[in-house]
This record gives sequence, structure tokens and C-alpha cells, in this order.
Amino acid sequence: MTEKKSTFFNKFLNYTERAGNALPHPATLFAAFAIFVLIISFVASYFGWNAVHPTTSRIIEPINLLDHDGIHRIMLEMVHNFTSFAPLGIVIVAMLGIGIAESSGLIAAVIRLLVLKSPERYLTFVIVLAGILSNTASDIGYVLLIPLAGTIFLSVGRNPLVGMAAAFAGVSGGFSANLILGTIDPLLAGLSQEAAGIIDPTYEVNPTANYYFMFVSTFIIAISGTWVTEKIVAPRLGNYKGTVQGEEIKKLSKEEKKGLRLATVTMLILTAIVLFGIIPEDGFLRATDGSILRSPVIKGVIALLFIFSAAAGLAFGFGSGKFKSDSDVVEGMSLSIKSLATYIVLVFFAAQFVAYFKWSHLGEILAINGAVFLQSINIGSIPLIIAFIILAATINMAMGSASAKWAIMAPVFIPLFMELGYSPELSQVVYRIGDSVTNLISPMMSFFALIIAYFQKYDKKASIGTIISTMLPYTFVFFVAWTILIIIWMQLGLPLGPGAPLHYTP
Repeated sequence: MTEKKSTFFNKFLNYTERAGNALPHPATLFAAFAIFVLIISFVASYFGWNAVHPTTSRIIEPINLLDHDGIHRIMLEMVHNFTSFAPLGIVIVAMLGIGIAESSGLIAAVIRLLVLKSPERYLTFVIVLAGILSNTASDIGYVLLIPLAGTIFLSVGRNPLVGMAAAFAGVSGGFSANLILGTIDPLLAGLSQEAAGIIDPTYEVNPTANYYFMFVSTFIIAISGTWVTEKIVAPRLGNYKGTVQGEEIKKLSKEEKKGLRLATVTMLILTAIVLFGIIPEDGFLRATDGSILRSPVIKGVIALLFIFSAAAGLAFGFGSGKFKSDSDVVEGMSLSIKSLATYIVLVFFAAQFVAYFKWSHLGEILAINGAVFLQSINIGSIPLIIAFIILAATINMAMGSASAKWAIMAPVFIPLFMELGYSPELSQVVYRIGDSVTNLISPMMSFFALIIAYFQKYDKKASIGTIISTMLPYTFVFFVAWTILIIIWMQLGLPLGPGAPLHYTP
């Protein structure tokens, strides 16, 4: 449990937490959401709600999931919905490798070394920044950094929930900031180019379209996230009163140092193999078209996480003497899976809810009608940008996929911005701001159930309300900071990336 001081803002957050936690168990809540979607799909179909797709002019109608075909689909695809839910496989595979590293003592040794060598006053900033940078490696921040941040904070005598909140803020809230390109950049750029072709078929949008803005945003969000953590979240949560014990901070033993050397050599060898596979133009780890961004190094980063963490864990475990046989290794992997029991239950119901929402077309109808309305009110450019950020942030609460939302919204807003004299690159970066700031409080975010499970390790009563009330200050501050940044950027007329201007001349 935690202590919560009673300032006016904290009272609001505490009320939000109580209201959220007064809801049923998250698994029950996701089950209720799924049933609700079924009912709304019937109502929407009965009253003929629809939307017109901005690109194809196709009328998108709701699908009644309570008719003959819908009921059959629910029954036939229930297992598939669960087993194909992307975060489930990602988390289980990652945890198998991390389980080896954790049970070998490697993670605890690295944490102790990190704590002993790093000034504590920079710890929060480093964790938020690491969260932002982890976006390059797909979902590694969710499955590795967030729980690691909780362990680090507990080991230095701080509330582990504060550490996880800081990491979550960087990983999820800082989704559209980074120092290097990630897998989402070429995906969004391709969608933007298709939408720009409605006005100008020759227009090209490169994956580096938002790089300059992303680079600066990295430090803005890292600083903002650190400020929120230290000034709002940490004072509110107070000291940790739970029963989980932190790792004792003591110097590494002779055996541990030997294991750490072996683990380091193992990591260097594996890194050299990966570099040998991607640096040459015909490297064996590049994609078939020679691309690095579409290579298994980027797209298969979870497999790399398993290989690296398992290999390093084995080297440390046998080198330090912690592992005596293969049975010790398997036991460590088994323990890591046992810790996911609650998460697996949550995922079953969350997967059904997400699938029903997608099948019903309700998300597309809400997104398209909201975008068309914002276009129709014909406001000035700066108010339009702010309204667009709010719209993207709001839709993100109901539709989690960044690329799916942009596929719908880009054909509406990119032509609109181009007609106003603004580039497709600007439309894209404004969308990315809105899509990022509510990731922290959106139950539709794929890893939201996992975050609940992380919090429950230290606070058994933690639920949806706990997460939302803890992360809400980050959402507010990130929204304000990013909105101010894009307005200043526009006023200064700075390019958003290499060859990516703010303005478009028809």
C-alpha cells in the first residue's frame, strides 16, 4: 500500500482512483465491455448507424454480432481471439528468456551494479529516457523495462510503483519521440503518402518525415516525465508499505563478477553476430529487399530478447555457480510463467473485447464521423491542430492501433491540411502527438492488462483506477508540452525532418 498526501489535485486523483477501483475486477470489466459491444452492435445495426470511408466512398455499416452469423463467429473464434492476441505471445516468449536471466541472479546483479554506479538524482530521468528509446525495439519496454524500473526503485528504498510509472510514461506516453527511427515510421509514412496522393500523386513522404521533431521531443518528454514523477506522482504515492522486499544493495561477489564477465562476453559475441548480419548490404539478417527496418532484427526483436537474455542468463548462472544443472534453468523459466497467471486470465477477456469491437466496425464508424465533423467546423489552422490532437487522443481511448487509426484519418486530414497550405508531414506529426498522450490511460492499449499485473505485484488492490489516476498527470503534462512545442515549431517555420517542410504549395 502507499501513502497519498491531500493536496487539491491529489484529492482529484484519489477520487479518480477510488472511482476506477470501485469497478469490478479488470477481467470482469473486460468481459462486461465485450458484452456491451455485442449489445451496441445490435443497436447500431438496428438504427442504421454508418460512416462513409473518406478514400473509397464505401459506406461502412455496423455488423450485428448477435445475429445468426455473429453468434457462430463468437463461438468459433473464441479460442483464436485468445491465442492470436499479439501481446500474449510476446509476453510469454519474453518472460521465458527473462526468467532464465532473473533466476540466474543476472538481473539482480546488474541492478545492484547500476544502483551502485549511478547517481540517484538522475535515476528517474534515465528511466524515462530509456523508456522513450525502447520504442525503437518494438515492445521491449513493456515486457522488460517497466518491471525492471519497479525493482530498481525498490532496491534504492523508493516506491516501486513510482519507478514503473516513470518507465511506463516513457515507453507509452513517449511513443512518438525517439532519437532513432523505429518500425512505426515507415508504416505511417506509407499511409501518409497514399493520402497525399489524393491531392498530389507525385508527393513522397519518407520514413524520416518527423525525425527532427521526434529528436527534440525526446528530451522534452523525458524532462516533462521526470518533473511529473518527482513533483506529482512520487509525493502522491508516498512511501511503499507493501511486503515485497527489495534487492539488498551490496557489492558483487567474486563468483558474481566471474558470471558477469561471462555474460558480457556472451552478449558481445551475439551483438557481433547481429551486426555482421545487418551491416553488409547482403547481410543474412537483412530483409529480402535489403531493408534493416523490415529485418528480423527489428520485427523479431522479441526473439532477440529471448536469445540474448537466455544466453546471458545461462552464462551468468553457470559461471557464478547459481545453476548446477538444466533442471535449475527449467525451474527458473517455469517460475516466470507462473507470475503471469493473472495476466493470462485478463488477456482472455480483453482479447474477446478487442475482437468484437473490430468485427462490429464501431471503431471505424466513430473515427470517421469524428474526423469528418472536425473538418466541417472550418476553424483556423492552430485551433484545427489542437482540435486534431484532442480528436486523435480521444479516438485512441477506443481504438488502440496507431496504424489502423491513421489509415482512416489520414485521407481526411492530409488533404485538408494540404488545401490549407500545410504538408502531409505536419498532419502526421500532429496525429502522432494525439495518439501518444492517451496511451497511458487507454484500456484499449494492448499492454494495459500487463501494466495492471505489474502494479499488482506491489499493491494487490491495484486496478484500472490505480493505473489511470497514476498516469493521468503525465497525459495532461505531455499534452501541454507537446502542443506548445508544435505551435512554437510552426511559428519558427522549422522543418519536421530531412526534406520535410511544414508548408505545402499546391
